[in-house]
Amino acid sequence: MSKRDELIALYAKELKEKANVTPDMDLLTKVTIGCGPSIYNRDAASVACGQEKELETVKKNYLIKKLGLADGPKLDEAIKEVCEQMGTSNRNKYRAMFYYLLCVKFGKQNIYN
Repeated sequence: MSKRDELIALYAKELKEKANVTPDMDLLTKVTIGCGPSIYNRDAASVACGQEKELETVKKNYLIKKLGLADGPKLDEAIKEVCEQMGTSNRNKYRAMFYYLLCVKFGKQNIYN
């Protein structure tokens, strides 16, 4: 099993246990691949919900650029909801999981087809 496959399995397990979501494995795999090498860097692999600059980066680079959403308060609200869904005390808010939940929340799964 490759390192990426191991991470995808970990993300699926975490989504089930911490976010109470049964993931679409095909979509989760595509989102993970879309994160590129950041998934292998400990700092870049997770999203820090307590850092406004980090959340702004998620909004600009993922929601607006990748998913093609228009900027507005709905994006900030969705990011906050995903932070809460993943657990405020959970220190491992993996980026691939975070992006997966945002993608599903906005119904943008077709971006990865």
